[in-house]
Amino acid sequence: MRSALSYGRFRRRAAVPAVAGAALVALLLSGCGSDADGTEADGPASSAPAGESPTAEADEGDGDETPSEEPTEEETPAEPVVMDFGDETDQVRELQARLAQLGHFAAQPTGYYGDVTLGAVSEYQRAAGMEVSGVVFESTWAALTGETEAPGERDLYPPQQILGYGDNSEQVRELQARLKQLDHFDENPTGYYGDVTAAAVRSYQQAAGLEATGTVFEDTWAALTAETETPGEEDMYPPVEIPEVEPAALDERCLTGRVLCISKTSSTLSWVIDGEVQMAVDVRFGAEQTPTREGEFEVYWKSRNHHSTLYDSPMPYAMFFDGGQAVHYSQDFAANGYNGASHGCVNVRDEGAIAALFDEVNEGDKVIVYW
Repeated sequence: MRSALSYGRFRRRAAVPAVAGAALVALLLSGCGSDADGTEADGPASSAPAGESPTAEADEGDGDETPSEEPTEEETPAEPVVMDFGDETDQVRELQARLAQLGHFAAQPTGYYGDVTLGAVSEYQRAAGMEVSGVVFESTWAALTGETEAPGERDLYPPQQILGYGDNSEQVRELQARLKQLDHFDENPTGYYGDVTAAAVRSYQQAAGLEATGTVFEDTWAALTAETETPGEEDMYPPVEIPEVEPAALDERCLTGRVLCISKTSSTLSWVIDGEVQMAVDVRFGAEQTPTREGEFEVYWKSRNHHSTLYDSPMPYAMFFDGGQAVHYSQDFAANGYNGASHGCVNVRDEGAIAALFDEVNEGDKVIVYW
């Protein structure tokens, strides 16, 4: 890539004129150099008679003035390159920030001139009606600086993201616990950065006089940790009482074979083998707009560490039984109980139980959802 791009540094240099090359060939063919016997040649043969100067008649100029030769095209100097692929400087950081002002650079400035920067420069050159090379010549830099403002410190060194939507980690759990100390987060920490956490972060940022983005950048994290205490184990993992669940009255379809028997009436899931209940856990279902479907199904796919691409949320120990609906563990259900709902799945809040159930259930086992 570098060699191809570096060609752009020199491609404006004019080639040696073809006529000069032809003259050189003619000169060589004329025998300039040495004769066959090794003596120096006397130059081109003269057709003038002996004793006469071969230039006596030819030299009819004005005195001693030497006839001028045909002018040759001079080499055009290459345009200086200001920045190019592989450079890593503060000026490249400025380049990226200026390109960002015009919508040609979407990433944060890094100071490194890589593929992303090369593409952004090429796009700018195309939009500006310049020769597209991906190389910042003097003319490119002059045009860019002429239509952009000098970037400020925050433009050149924007705060780095610490946490954001979709993250699922211990640090998110700590974030939620710290926000809870300041009454910006009302639920128990789950470790998942979803809509509730984003709203809590925005609330804190507004109160702290920071830009309310809902994303935790360096300045947000620094401010939050400065005014809160390090959360303890119980703050991060508050005890949750999971009641003992009595097996529901089983639907007759659950009495034969291996069945996940799910009662909407009692909000319980019973794992039944040949009519004998092996395990029972409490569950919750979809909201009115996204109801969990009733009927007879089978487990067609299991995904231990599944993550929903539709809702961008974790679905561990997922056992799919009908389209995108599955039985799976829910951190939100574990933290907040029935104060929420799923998007149609069957949520389980006992992680130990669902982990054990996931290992017991096979693809092809029946699933009965009923009232």
